[in-house]
Amino acid sequence: MGAIAIGTSSWSDPGFVEEWYPPGLPARDRLAWYAQRLSAVEVNSTFYALPARRTVARWCACTPDTFTFDVKLHRLLSRHSAPPSSLPPDLRGEVRVTGRRPRVVLDDDLEAEMARRTLDVLQPLRDHGRLSSLLLQTTPAFMPGAHELAELERLVALVAPVPVAIELRHRGWVDRDRLEDTLAWFEGAGVAFVCVDAPQVRAPTAMPPIDVVTRPDLAYLRAHGRNAEGYVRGRTVAERFGYRYSEAELRELARRAESLAEKAERVRVMFNNNRGDDAPVAALGLKQILEGY
Repeated sequence: MGAIAIGTSSWSDPGFVEEWYPPGLPARDRLAWYAQRLSAVEVNSTFYALPARRTVARWCACTPDTFTFDVKLHRLLSRHSAPPSSLPPDLRGEVRVTGRRPRVVLDDDLEAEMARRTLDVLQPLRDHGRLSSLLLQTTPAFMPGAHELAELERLVALVAPVPVAIELRHRGWVDRDRLEDTLAWFEGAGVAFVCVDAPQVRAPTAMPPIDVVTRPDLAYLRAHGRNAEGYVRGRTVAERFGYRYSEAELRELARRAESLAEKAERVRVMFNNNRGDDAPVAALGLKQILEGY
C-alpha cells in the first residue's frame, strides 16, 4: 500500500487566515503551524509568479523533514493567459506580447527559460527531498481539436527528473472515444494523471471522477468540492469551489485514495474547496478517517 499525503491547495488562502489560523498569527508563522497538522501542501502562488530561492529555502527551514510540497507550474507554462508582470522582472522586456491587454506569447526559448528558472528557485526543496511533483493545470481552452497532449512533452522533458502531474480541464480529453488514447499518452510520457472530485454538471470543464494511476510512483487526487451551482455560475474562487464535505463524502474520498494507493507508491490528496476553512477542515477530516479515528 502506497503512502497517502493529505494537504490543501495553498496554506495562505484568505479564508484560512480569517477562519483557521489562530487570531494574530504572523504570516511568516502560518506554514509552520499548518505543517504541524498536515503532511503536505500544494503551492498555488507559483502559478502567478516565481518565488525567490530564499523564500523556498525558508519553506524548508520552517517545516519538518517529512513535510512535502507539490508546486503548481507558472500559468504561462500551463498555457494560460499571462501578463508580462507575472514574469521575472528581467524577462518582461524581452518577450513578445499580444492583445490590447498585453499577454505573453509562449515560444520554445521562453518555455525553456521559465522551466530552468522554476527548477532553480525550487532547488532547496529538491536538495532536501521535499519536492513531490510539479502540478500543471491546463486552461479549459486546452481542448481536443485545438491542441494535442504531445505539445506538453517538451515541458515534461525540460523539468525532468522532477515528476509532473497534469490536471486536464476539458472533459473532451476523457470522453468515451478519447479516454484510452489520453491515458496511453500519460503512461507513455511518464506523467501522473490528476484525478478529481468535482461537481457532476453538464459543463465542459467539469471533469468526471476517473481514478487511474499512469505513473507507478505517483498518483494525484484534487478535491474541488461538489458545489454544482457555484461551479457553473460563481464568479469568485469561494463561490465556485466553496464546499463543506460531509463525513460520508470524506469516507468516499478515503476509499478512492486507498484504491489509488494499491497501485502507486505515493498518493497526493489536495483539497481545493477554498471557502473559509472548508479545505483544511476537510483535509483534517480525511486524515482522521484514514488513521482510523
